[in-house]
Amino acid sequence: MGEPFEFLDAFDRIRGEEIDLALAFKAPGIEAKNIVPSYIYDIVLHGTYEVVGRIDVRIGMNRNLYYSGQIGYSVEETYRGRGYAAKACRLVRRVAIAHGMETLLITCDPDNAASRKTCENLGAALLEIADLPSDNEMCLEGARRKCIFEWKLDG
Repeated sequence: MGEPFEFLDAFDRIRGEEIDLALAFKAPGIEAKNIVPSYIYDIVLHGTYEVVGRIDVRIGMNRNLYYSGQIGYSVEETYRGRGYAAKACRLVRRVAIAHGMETLLITCDPDNAASRKTCENLGAALLEIADLPSDNEMCLEGARRKCIFEWKLDG
């Protein structure tokens, strides 16, 4: 068992140019359930509290995260097509780096063209389109494959 995880207070609001990230909550890890600690942010229009989406960054790595990713994001339908997901990823990158992470995995369904485009805009590399293990929670809910992208944070 490693060092106890400590959330950082420096990232309660991360300011960008068009959007900011406003911390919604910090979710502690649950080692017994293979859940790593996460920061969950509302994506808000810059300088406001108008929520246009949500992003979370999961600190750590395990087998489940290979398939579900270390970043998850969603953008409200009326705000899609403006690049907010990629902009939010670039902002949340600071949190991962502060925790010593050098890469982040981002996954999506193979038919999710918008999410694939977000990954490509970030410069993330497609590692594979993976079949989900039969015991994976997403597989049990009906998903079969995931695109696995690796985003190197030094770039």
